[in-house]
Amino acid sequence: MAALAWRAALCLAGAALSLYALHVEHNAARDPSYRAACDLAPSVSCTRVFSSRWGRGLGLVEPVLGKDSAVNVPNGAVGLLFYLLQGLLGLSRSRLASVALLGTSVASALASLWLAAVLAFGLRDLCLVCVSTYGVNLALLALNLRQRRGETGKKRD
Repeated sequence: MAALAWRAALCLAGAALSLYALHVEHNAARDPSYRAACDLAPSVSCTRVFSSRWGRGLGLVEPVLGKDSAVNVPNGAVGLLFYLLQGLLGLSRSRLASVALLGTSVASALASLWLAAVLAFGLRDLCLVCVSTYGVNLALLALNLRQRRGETGKKRD
């Protein structure tokens, strides 16, 4: 039961961060002078990060399919879908749900590592919302790994 509560808290936090990222990106697109609460300094700016090409499609879709591609969606929208999926699948005890939870968590962890590298070495920025999201993603990965190990351990007994 504790794992379910942790999953719910992590998914709610991730969804809130994703919604905030979408809010910032939307307002920055409407008003170039917009500054979000997470913009603490020139090099600590989530607005700058979310407004960059890296704020959509992990920065990988635009060079291949173009800026206006239907699959070049904001990272926050993908995150929102991910946290919804994690929350709903976490209610299931099926093996398929467990595999999907782990697989999507691995994908989110890899995306987080990619975006953290872009943040540090490409944009040279510190995005507090982004870093918080990476932490949520890694915590979900740890939770899903622990859950999966527990399931495989029970089958061996």
